[in-house]
Amino acid sequence: MQGTFQIQRRVTRQIRVGRVAVGGGAPISVQTMTKTDTRDTAATIAQIRELESLGCDMVRLAVVDEEAARALAVIRSAVSLPLIADIHFQHKLALIAIDSGVDGLRINPGNIGGLDRVREVVRAASERKLPIRIGVNAGSLEKELLERYGGATAAAMVESAMRHVRILEDAGHPWIKISVKASDVPRTLAAYRLLSRATDHPLHLGVTEAGTLLAGTVRSSVGMGLLLAEGIGDTLRVSLTDSPAQEVRVGLELLRCFGLREPGASVISCPTCGRIQIDVVTLAREVEDALERYYRENPGAARPTVAVMGCMVNGPGEAREADVAIAGGKGKAAVYVRGEMVETVPEGSIVERLMQEVRQWRPMQ
Repeated sequence: MQGTFQIQRRVTRQIRVGRVAVGGGAPISVQTMTKTDTRDTAATIAQIRELESLGCDMVRLAVVDEEAARALAVIRSAVSLPLIADIHFQHKLALIAIDSGVDGLRINPGNIGGLDRVREVVRAASERKLPIRIGVNAGSLEKELLERYGGATAAAMVESAMRHVRILEDAGHPWIKISVKASDVPRTLAAYRLLSRATDHPLHLGVTEAGTLLAGTVRSSVGMGLLLAEGIGDTLRVSLTDSPAQEVRVGLELLRCFGLREPGASVISCPTCGRIQIDVVTLAREVEDALERYYRENPGAARPTVAVMGCMVNGPGEAREADVAIAGGKGKAAVYVRGEMVETVPEGSIVERLMQEVRQWRPMQ
């Protein structure tokens, strides 16, 4: 029997980022950021569509100049995922992004000019009830706070965030989301714990600049996993030196570990060794991707356990423990259903043959 987590989530206000509710008991959403040049609308649209197919809930885009800001209108017309414009230094870019139809902004009120410019952005955002995320990173704190706290401490990050919250609230804007990210787990934990006691605005979790796929996944999973277990967090992004698709995969799997996301593909795969004669690593990824797409399109479908085994030594025995499985041979694989071998198929047909069995799978009565 699988264990369950009993998480008492922190009570927060609820905002909406386009079609997605954030906070107030809504499911924790997974965000990422496009890594294309926003001005390249074709590439950016293609990447966003891929992310949506993986289960991403919303996506942030870098807005580096006016051309990028105006490109948002083209992107908005071509995709359905909520779009968040990432704005720094130039408040006019925020105004253009709002007119282009984005669903939210990520800014630091302190770096887009004086209060008059902040109020101009807030007025435009408030007319459409667009949420604004205050994103504080350890690497970009105000000089005065760095000097007073002796560095980018957790307390310094939280004070910076709350200063910016007050700027927006004083300007009459209640639709706020906050993040306080550091590149190391201890400061990230300390900052979010402090912030969760200081405000009831929804919180966006992340360990910034977490690293490459392996290191970044471990750091993000430890940091955000601990916070999630404490009930802290309303959205999250896994920041990796890798593709946004990988960020989404890791984020979804992290939430599933806590029962905070609907189940995904249940794939068992062997760790590989010198006996394998097919590309198990690529095959397992292709099977996972195919299953994720299928379940996203068919959320009520049965979810058998699928095994991808690489050789004929341990493969057949372990394949029998799964609902649907393959055990690889040289350029081919044996297909198992409910522990019985039903067919041998060539390597190029393995994924489709597995998906055929998944689509027609029905639990035993």
